[in-house]
Amino acid sequence: MGEKFWSFYRKFGAYTILAAVFLFFAITQRVFLSPANLMNVLQQVAIYGIVVTGVSFVMISGGADLSVGGQVACNGLLMAAMMVYAKVPVPVAILLGMLVGILLGCINGAIAAALKVTPFVITLCTMLILNGLALVVTNGYPIYDMPASFLWFGQGRIGQIPVSVIILILVCIAGWFLLSKTYFGREVYALGGNQEAARLAGINIIRVRIIIYGLCGFFTSIGTIVMLARTNSATATAGSNYQFDCMTAACLGGITFGGGNGSMINSFIGVLIIGILANGLILMGVNSNMQQVIKGALLLFAISMDAIQKRRTDGT
Repeated sequence: MGEKFWSFYRKFGAYTILAAVFLFFAITQRVFLSPANLMNVLQQVAIYGIVVTGVSFVMISGGADLSVGGQVACNGLLMAAMMVYAKVPVPVAILLGMLVGILLGCINGAIAAALKVTPFVITLCTMLILNGLALVVTNGYPIYDMPASFLWFGQGRIGQIPVSVIILILVCIAGWFLLSKTYFGREVYALGGNQEAARLAGINIIRVRIIIYGLCGFFTSIGTIVMLARTNSATATAGSNYQFDCMTAACLGGITFGGGNGSMINSFIGVLIIGILANGLILMGVNSNMQQVIKGALLLFAISMDAIQKRRTDGT
């Protein structure tokens, strides 16, 4: 019976949790199933769902990136300042923001690979640096009133579908393709499965690690663009909980901190779980502090289930 349960959980655990959460709120909250609310859920998850795509690459490779929230804050302020104060054209500001995102990610990967220090520690340091820098530069004041053409990325629609949701879908498809259909994706899995074996197989560990973190920075910059456009403001505290929400979504989707397994599709399922849960709790009138408690409990649950599975596999 035990083996059947764990086999089922490995294959369908994320889908089961998604179905349970969806059914619970569908039954208890009448407004939940309205088309407007369901579309609102997708809009709410679009921003950090895009970021989760990059974080998934990092976690599958056996790493971690706690700095994505700081990247969202700093890069968002930079793009907003370029458009509002320096009157930089929107396409140029977007391009520069993406390049900065890639650079920030590559710096994380380069430091972690060169110093052979666990990425968790490195990105914790860069998270503190970026969060502090955002507060120092702005004194806590927001930047708002972005150009109307830029706001389209977060507030516009193509037909009845929000542009932010379309961007989320395109990003997830791109992440799935890179991870599942390319040689680079196989290198990511190999790096997370056994770094020494990957090195002996001829994989350049430093190069791949830098590319993975650069890719995470790139996807994070896209999420930042959508966030700026949707809120029409940039603040030093934007994205403050993104790192934990992203890790929770990835873990619920079956990606472990040890790396070597997981999929982009399951990560998207984890994003939907977090999004539906947040939306349903708001409909129930649960305050934001209690929501953080529940999200923390979910992350602990996902980590515990993974640890138990590993112990069973190792026979300990």
